[in-house]
Amino acid sequence: DAKNFLPLNVTYQLLAGTPPSQKRYLAVGISSVKRIKGMYLLSTLESIMSQSSPEERASMVVVLLLADFDASWRNATVTQIQSRFPSELDQGHLLVLHVAQDFYPPLQEELQRPSRQVTFRSKQNVDYSFLINYSAGLSHYYLQLEDDVSCANNFFTHIRRRTEEEEAKKSPWAVIEFSVLGYIGKLYKSGDAPLLARFLFLFYQEMPCDWLMSHFRQLLTQKETIVFKPSLFQHMGTFSSFSGNQNSLKDKYFQEDVSPNPPAEVFTDMSVYQENVPRRAWNNAGEYFWSHSIKKGNTLTAVLAAPAVFTSIVIETGAEGRDQLESGQVELGRGVIAEGKSCAEFQSVGTFRKGRFESNQVDREFGSASSCLRIRVTADQHSWLIVRNIRVRT
Repeated sequence: DAKNFLPLNVTYQLLAGTPPSQKRYLAVGISSVKRIKGMYLLSTLESIMSQSSPEERASMVVVLLLADFDASWRNATVTQIQSRFPSELDQGHLLVLHVAQDFYPPLQEELQRPSRQVTFRSKQNVDYSFLINYSAGLSHYYLQLEDDVSCANNFFTHIRRRTEEEEAKKSPWAVIEFSVLGYIGKLYKSGDAPLLARFLFLFYQEMPCDWLMSHFRQLLTQKETIVFKPSLFQHMGTFSSFSGNQNSLKDKYFQEDVSPNPPAEVFTDMSVYQENVPRRAWNNAGEYFWSHSIKKGNTLTAVLAAPAVFTSIVIETGAEGRDQLESGQVELGRGVIAEGKSCAEFQSVGTFRKGRFESNQVDREFGSASSCLRIRVTADQHSWLIVRNIRVRT
């Protein structure tokens, strides 16, 4: 119970916004400081709001901690936010906070001469601790972002759907990751948030926040990461908030328009390893289909509930350089047969290269509606096979 955790000794200044009167589904936390180069905060807030529908915005609150001790910068930033987001502030969709320097702990004595980077990372841990501590009571789930990201369209709905799927499994989890970068897109249960805030505060000088997050996950008995792909958030900053150095990190799994695949049943004549059934490759929920003893002629077939014209197809196989499809092709089929498990005729769309297939102009060659999408193995392979991501647009 969160009430059993010793509260942090901190007082918050509410700089702008009206706290929501009722608990929301999601609180989105962002901490921001003055940058030597570049200013991405307003673009980040704009992306959050513009990529959410009115109904989605009504179910979340964005909590922004202005963590710089420069009062003139804070005042100027608040003025800009009030000018750009007046309705979001009035309706409880956006809160702007600050914590005075007096509440920050000092560096330990053994770090009398710490590097600037150690000081920056240590303070950042405390910033996040205060931010998470404040946000814990505002929502059922807490999402950590940074102040230089762009969002996928309707990211809230994808987060809610994926979270409901995870909760339905009735197995413990501590964090779901919606980006593979740093501390971007990490989702926690708000019931765990006070403990996370305490954890970051207690070990603020030991290591960076994303490393601490990994330890926190394991302490809460979640051994493996739960990663949603495609990623819902992309790092858009060019310069680091620490030193102004160039930082061009990008999430290669980011996709701005994360439309779900059309309804389909998925069948295969390959063996299925444990619970890694074929439909996991189609659902795009961070899971995958896994098989062994792969032979020439094996197939994995998605039979659509209704025929559709495909415009793009992306299929990714393997994980960490292993278990890729070594030789195979993608085919589209028409005329459902075999008790709804296949199609009468197929045409080849193309072949896999290094375990991956992508075509973004499928409709130019195959303009009529198809009922099946099939992966066909064209040579025996000794390694196992993972099909981890089938993404189509129709």
